[in-house]
Amino acid sequence: MRLAPSPVVSRTPAYEFIDGCTAIVRGALAAGCDFFAGYPITPASGILSQMVRELPLRGGVAIQGEDEIASIGMCIGAAMAGATVMTATSGPGLSLYSENIGLAIMGEVPIVIVDVQRAGPATGGATSVGQGDVQFVRWGTSGGLPIVALAPSSVAECETLTRRAFALAARLRCPVFLLADKELATTLATVAVQPAAPAERRAPAPAPVGDGFRPYRFEPPAAVPPLVPLGGSDRVRFTGSSHDECGRLTKDPRAVEALNRHLAEKIEARAEELELVALDAQPGARTLLVSYGVSAGAMREAAHAARRRGKRVSALTLGSLWPVPERAIKAAIDGASRVVVAELNRGDYRREVERLLAGAVPVVGVNRVDGDPLTPEEIEAAVP
Repeated sequence: MRLAPSPVVSRTPAYEFIDGCTAIVRGALAAGCDFFAGYPITPASGILSQMVRELPLRGGVAIQGEDEIASIGMCIGAAMAGATVMTATSGPGLSLYSENIGLAIMGEVPIVIVDVQRAGPATGGATSVGQGDVQFVRWGTSGGLPIVALAPSSVAECETLTRRAFALAARLRCPVFLLADKELATTLATVAVQPAAPAERRAPAPAPVGDGFRPYRFEPPAAVPPLVPLGGSDRVRFTGSSHDECGRLTKDPRAVEALNRHLAEKIEARAEELELVALDAQPGARTLLVSYGVSAGAMREAAHAARRRGKRVSALTLGSLWPVPERAIKAAIDGASRVVVAELNRGDYRREVERLLAGAVPVVGVNRVDGDPLTPEEIEAAVP
């Protein structure tokens, strides 16, 4: 799927001045979110405060938990009871989420997790930008099972990708991460006002009947069982342990292998479908720039500046990070002799590009880890 600019709503569209936190909240409300729990943490606190204000007005529930662990735990419980849920945090809170993220993967819980990244490690820079959680969201739980992660690169995309995150979480029954960052979340930007739309609420599965009901049945392995809310049937169980199709704990190697294959294949089998990128291609380009999040804005400016100086360069903005959009990256590299990956870490995603291209072309990084964003000039300097 290709990222697209916001549609024009009229010949003279209206505009508004909002930040990324507001855009994320609007996306969540439009997607039918009716339960939110979180704990204050800079720079994600704006999402919590707005959800606490807005959700009760719409008949939903918003809770400031006593800590991050309790907050995501409440979200998992609400989701398995049939609610449409979201939580939001930053790097230190994401670390505390880790065990419950694994529980959500094992229990096939549809939940949107917003990570507004800041400089790390540990407490790091609470008011400084970073993109150091890219690998953590993928590998921060036991088992190594795949996850889905989206990365908006503008305030407008904070809303549209939040809505997409909810749709994917419901469809795949898994946690979906929205990897924003401090600059996108707290910086005001002018965006086009989108027409109001009714909330996209999912209908709960009917209570099952018949002796053949299996709440975790899947066939083939990539199939996703419908979510029957807890309380809708006395035969729906929930556990973080390896289980059979009835939700009963098991150590049967065949059942355990089938479960783990299913949890992986329901995402991996749809990897190409989940790709979300925007390619600004220049014919005959010898350099391909790759970036995501707030760094992608600087990358796009760098590409325009390089072209004005007679350099031939293409730019690939990644809207989805996990699964790695391998097909899109390989297609974008066609004809180029150099790849430049720009990001606010020590090369977390550059490693994925290097792995994918396997030495076919040189891959270099443009990186900052000092709490300030990349500038277009820094990225352009890497274009020969």
